[in-house]
Amino acid sequence: MKDILQNAVKMQHDAVVYCSEYAGHALEIARKALGDSRAVVACGGDGTAHEIANVLAFSDVSLGILPSGSANDFMKSLDHQFARDYPFDAYLRADSVKVDMGRVYAGGKFQRYFLNSLGLGFTGRIARKVSQTNWLKGELTYLNALFSVLLGYKPPKMHIKLITPDTSIEIHEPVFAFSVGNGRVEGGKFRIAPEAEINDGLLDVCILKAVPKAKFITYALKYMRGTQIFDSQVIYSKVREVELELPEPDVMHMDGEVFENIQGKIRVESVPASIKVLC
Repeated sequence: MKDILQNAVKMQHDAVVYCSEYAGHALEIARKALGDSRAVVACGGDGTAHEIANVLAFSDVSLGILPSGSANDFMKSLDHQFARDYPFDAYLRADSVKVDMGRVYAGGKFQRYFLNSLGLGFTGRIARKVSQTNWLKGELTYLNALFSVLLGYKPPKMHIKLITPDTSIEIHEPVFAFSVGNGRVEGGKFRIAPEAEINDGLLDVCILKAVPKAKFITYALKYMRGTQIFDSQVIYSKVREVELELPEPDVMHMDGEVFENIQGKIRVESVPASIKVLC
């Protein structure tokens, strides 16, 4: 991949190719580029874009994405709204647009931004399983993780407050799946937020209440079609902010990046027009 990229940019005298070597390295590379770069292009999946986005937020440096990961979920929403069909050299000269991100606070301290999605509990544990699976590639990794996590899963209790543009909604009960989408798709095929727009200034929350595990396959198929939002066991809402409390430690993912032992009070908010993206 490095050789392919170097050949692609060899006529671009202002472009340099770097290879990340460990988790967090893309973030370090992006930091060094802040001073004198027009764009930092992530060649990888959602996790690589996530690292770079956490550096470029609110800067004048644009994020570019050449998707080559397992799912490339954020690109599905970006292409949906800003369809592009450029050769690589034209892409490097492309204009940028501002899009939203989500911002997460936990324990009173700032945590991170996310580009595409956040999940707690079930989807957090799926993301952890995916990160531990090396013998599968692509979207099959997510399907394998889904069934592996489902076997021993017990829905955790959550206290959730959804703050919409007009009102607020409170939920206090066991939750099978809790997802927040800036983008529409998660895990390659699951439309967790089928009505999300990455530049509307809002996040889309999808909550599946506790359902029998035997029925989850039916819900998984609905998530693949995006029709779960019409089910009586699902709460779907566009929000400015979400406040929730986890009484027991659990697993959270942001853009597929895994965070263990998340507990206590968590706040997730929309951050409109917070990053420039090449399109």
